[in-house]
Amino acid sequence: MEQQTYQLIKPSQMFAMVSWGVLVIGFLGYLIGLWNVELISIGEKGFYLTIILFALHASVSAQKNVRDQAEGIDVNQTFVMLTWAAVVAPIVLLVIGLYHAELPLADKGFYGIAFIMCMFAAVCVQKNTRDMAQFEKYKKRQVID
Repeated sequence: MEQQTYQLIKPSQMFAMVSWGVLVIGFLGYLIGLWNVELISIGEKGFYLTIILFALHASVSAQKNVRDQAEGIDVNQTFVMLTWAAVVAPIVLLVIGLYHAELPLADKGFYGIAFIMCMFAAVCVQKNTRDMAQFEKYKKRQVID
């Protein structure tokens, strides 16, 4: 595999803060919505909580796989396929769950938007965290040299 070169750029503090803010707001909104909805059982609430946690973990793993591959780091292809399956599975489960849920359409839309917003924000937070760590590592190496 051909290794690509990247310019090392430190993510802006504002982008990092916004990424964390979106993740926190989306996740808290999702949780508050789950806590307050009276039309679904505790088992359904547990289902929706589990799939968002699963989706967040899968999103971060997928971002790490993509980044590792782009940087020329060997990644097991079976793990990559399983990670992408893990990204798609909670989205499919959410769609099926919301389709069959006896909730108003506005609530279904809210859960869908909050879910996808959290997944996207988790990827941004992971990217920023990795970029910051690499930037700091590079900066320390420059000081030593």
